[in-house]
Amino acid sequence: MNHHRLFSRRTALASLAGAALAGATAVPASASGRRTVRFATFNASLNRGTQGALVTDLSTPDNAQAQNVAETVQRVDPDVVLINEFDYVEGGAAARLFLDNYLAVGHNGAKPIRFPYHFTGPVNTGVASGVDLDGKNGAVTTPGSDAYGQDAFGYGWFPGQYGMLVLSKFPIDTRAVRTFQHFLWKDMPDHVIPEGYYSDEARAILRLSSKSHWDVPVRIGHDTVHFLVSHPTPPTFDGTEDRNGRRNHDEIRLWADYIGGRRHSAYLYDDKGGRGGLRPGSRFVIAGDLNADPYDGDSYDHAVRQLLDHPAIRLPHTPPAGAGGVEAARLQGGANASHIGNPAYDTSDFNDTAPGNLRVDHVLPSKGLIPGANGVFWPTSDDPLYRLVGNGTTVPTSDHRLVWQDVHMA
Repeated sequence: MNHHRLFSRRTALASLAGAALAGATAVPASASGRRTVRFATFNASLNRGTQGALVTDLSTPDNAQAQNVAETVQRVDPDVVLINEFDYVEGGAAARLFLDNYLAVGHNGAKPIRFPYHFTGPVNTGVASGVDLDGKNGAVTTPGSDAYGQDAFGYGWFPGQYGMLVLSKFPIDTRAVRTFQHFLWKDMPDHVIPEGYYSDEARAILRLSSKSHWDVPVRIGHDTVHFLVSHPTPPTFDGTEDRNGRRNHDEIRLWADYIGGRRHSAYLYDDKGGRGGLRPGSRFVIAGDLNADPYDGDSYDHAVRQLLDHPAIRLPHTPPAGAGGVEAARLQGGANASHIGNPAYDTSDFNDTAPGNLRVDHVLPSKGLIPGANGVFWPTSDDPLYRLVGNGTTVPTSDHRLVWQDVHMA
């Protein structure tokens, strides 16, 4: 493969996108004059290494990283946003503290933002399986170690680590929320569980979702938009069996089947015993750190294309983009030089020899919604807001970028 030719093409594409993006980190969601709703996803890295630490950090208004996360959200001003890697705390204490002590307080000239509605719930990360999932050391049941994390239903040092939080300016129909935390991987037809890796005991109890999959219905006037959110496992940190890559693929496939009509979704069951997928014709937005780039990285069988090529999804004319991604790929080089995808669409700054910066965070509207403006919050080094993203070596907020997509209600 001619890496120089690939990088030249990538740089040419980037220069066009970067020129159009210069100075435009966000536009008002109401700019079109029609009912426009801004959906967003942000892996904010508000996870902590010990249980209870996030509540401690958010209990006062002076945690620098949480301030940066809040300011980033305020700068983009989404109406509905998924926060990935927000440790789940039973009772919702962490969510309330973040809303009150950080989002409701203006930062560096950014206006406070209020979300009257939110949803969070338990996830599989850090929940002991009781089984030796990795087949290395027997079942490890004491939280706080890598060995425990490997045997948890989703990798994590304690229950709730790397959780999820949905924030909304519009009412959430909490009684109609569907969660798929307990759906078993083996119950997906034609799954790609690696042959011979998991014991029969492990295979019998292994859940598909590494965190959870949530269908969160948001009421927008007289309409409902289903916010379909998840955070599939990274397709790395495994061996030649590619267990994480395969799991990532099938976690993404769950949504592809869920929106694919009865023939594809009949096998699904939620945590309350409800069967099947989304009713045909329903409007939805799929969002999350899907840990899958359509061209680059370590995905199994181009996993995210199950959604990007899905007939029920209406993609915008151009994907969300940010000029900072172009600059970062050029300055950091390394694996970025051999990437095929346009760096303007990158959403994560991994700044290492592999996999390089990738487009892994996605906001995908359905048919029945009209895509409008969009973007990746990634300012360039000459922008005053660059202090919120850093250079890949210093990480003042997160190694991911907030991604947003406006939709017009048809």
